[in-house]
Amino acid sequence: MLKLSIRLLRARLGTSVATLVALAAGVMILMTLSVFIVSAAVYKPDPGRYAAVDVVVAHRQVEIVTKEFDGETSVTTAALPEGTVPADLGDKLRALPGVTEVQVFPGPAKDRVAAFGVKGDAVKAVERLAKENGVEAYAGDDRGFADRSEAGDARSFLMEAGSAFGGYVVLLIIFVVTGTVGLAVRHRRRDLALLRAIAATPRQVRKLVMAENAVLALAASVVGVPAALLATTWVHDQLVSRGFVPEGFPITGQPLAAGIAVVLILLVAVVAARIAARRVSRIKPAEALGDIAVEPSRGGKVRFVSGVLTLGAGGAATVFALGATGMAAQASAIGLLYLYVIAVALLAPWINALAARVLGPVLRTTWGVSGGLAVANLRANARGSAAVLTALVLAVGFGGSVWFLQNNLQRQTVTQSQDGMKTDYALVGSMPAGTAEKIRRTPGVEAATGVRNTSVVVPIFDGGEAATAKAVDTDGLSSTMDLGVDKGSLDQLKGNSVAVSQLRADSSGWKLGDGAKIWLPDGRQVTLKVVAIYDRGLGFADVLLPRDLVAGPDDQVLVRGTAVRIPGATLVPASELTGQLSRDLALSAWLNKLLIGVMVGYAALAAGNTMVMAALARKRELAVLQLAGVTRRQVRRMVTAEQVGLLGGALTIGALIAAVTLTAVVNALTGSLLPYVPPMGWVVVLGGATVLALVTTILPVRRLLRVPAVHNAGIKE
Repeated sequence: MLKLSIRLLRARLGTSVATLVALAAGVMILMTLSVFIVSAAVYKPDPGRYAAVDVVVAHRQVEIVTKEFDGETSVTTAALPEGTVPADLGDKLRALPGVTEVQVFPGPAKDRVAAFGVKGDAVKAVERLAKENGVEAYAGDDRGFADRSEAGDARSFLMEAGSAFGGYVVLLIIFVVTGTVGLAVRHRRRDLALLRAIAATPRQVRKLVMAENAVLALAASVVGVPAALLATTWVHDQLVSRGFVPEGFPITGQPLAAGIAVVLILLVAVVAARIAARRVSRIKPAEALGDIAVEPSRGGKVRFVSGVLTLGAGGAATVFALGATGMAAQASAIGLLYLYVIAVALLAPWINALAARVLGPVLRTTWGVSGGLAVANLRANARGSAAVLTALVLAVGFGGSVWFLQNNLQRQTVTQSQDGMKTDYALVGSMPAGTAEKIRRTPGVEAATGVRNTSVVVPIFDGGEAATAKAVDTDGLSSTMDLGVDKGSLDQLKGNSVAVSQLRADSSGWKLGDGAKIWLPDGRQVTLKVVAIYDRGLGFADVLLPRDLVAGPDDQVLVRGTAVRIPGATLVPASELTGQLSRDLALSAWLNKLLIGVMVGYAALAAGNTMVMAALARKRELAVLQLAGVTRRQVRRMVTAEQVGLLGGALTIGALIAAVTLTAVVNALTGSLLPYVPPMGWVVVLGGATVLALVTTILPVRRLLRVPAVHNAGIKE
């Protein structure tokens, strides 16, 4: 079976190369992503200052226990930015049998320490005591996790980015590979029907197709793995140069990552081949060639009903996403794109037939006889063109939605920061917490606000997540910041109280006057009264805390009035703060657009690949038309008219899906139902899709028309 598979692949070189390209690109993307995830997973930070102790007792994460609907409990963890340990835990550690010494690593407050270093052979006892007191014990190679370092932050960053991005990439690759393999098998249905006609069993036909795609997947790995190594090196260099990871962070695990990518691509290719070969393998031998000579129907009832149900699910998710706010809306909106594209893939034969009817008069009027032939082809080949429609919708949907999301985030964040910053200057640097009060007594200073930038852990769904936070000195706060308070007043931000952004309030279900359960930066769990809800969370922070709830020095002092200089701090104008924010956002936008660009690029590759395959598979059809008296010019015009018909439907549907998805996400993040798209944005997306569709179809057809029609009419399809 393997030898026969290889011989057939050589005979069908065009479709084999197209499938190979899709699989190789998938291997490259999957392996590159896997390398960084594996590197982060196996990385053990250097213990650094904890190298001389056997166990480190620290508080670097919180465990959040929630009860499910079925009564089961689930535990999630969230990292703490400044976790500390109660100072009285030191005496308990010293009392443990086997502990010979306890070192104290000072913290920002008298009753809290950064960590305890324990010497002795009482590791298990220390771990039990730490767990009983709500903190963690790190021993052996894990001691490095107790310290905060650039490498540790890079590890967390790679894990979070990889896990968040990986699911969407895998789903996209499955979608693309399944479509490409399905189209390749469809173009070979005559060969497979011939095998059935000479008594090959359905099982043998399926095994043959699966073996062919297994061979292609392995061949694609030979190309994809080296390409992934080059891509990994380039991405690593870019991450280092932009400060996402330190230069010494090790990139390892390439063999394991290659194994993961190859196995996954092999599995996807084989399963896709099994599904694609299902129909042709079930044809009766006596009816095989006659049945396959007729263009297949648009699809069965199961496909139509599944498509309608998926479309309905997308509609329901759209209503929810547009009506909701906060993180729930973001999560549902991201899934909209996939729901709608899956619905289009299922309903594509009926969409193509409808588009042919609607656009038929226009095509006939514009292209005359060629337009009439194009309409007839679109109707007859409605199912055959399903893969082309789906690929175009996928490319336009991705390009027109997730790509512009970062533009909206940047624009809103900078705008909110500019509109809300009322200060003239800012002192930037590490300054004692009382610095702002001293500055306020300086002649000519109207107001001064001390700020410590940090993060807290807040509940969300069935777990928790980190949220940006500012601990502020509230004296004269309204003179230096305008957060766009919608409910309540920042004058009440004192003691055990908190102000939150509208987005955070919606995500966590908080209302004015509610008790908000929050884990402070040092790990203490507190319940604070919500005294204000504001709109400018993107430009400032999700959570605003009274300064005395967070220990440690100020990062900034916002000054309104006369400029004041403090030793060890840098005086900068307020506009420079906003400029730095814009530069930081541009840096993070580079990473997001790199990840999104990979997905958009792969979707575009799939679209181009699919259309080239579809065009090259028509050599016999076009030759028969020429022999029937149709001129080459008329054939070219017919193909152009067909592509315009397909493009009309694909661009309309893709743009609609992109608009709905982008609107839902932007509404969740900013409350605006009108997303921002750069002036040339839609021109690039729609124009690029149009050029891609026409070039990848018209050029292959021109190549086919150079060959004498008599030659092409007599060869295999």
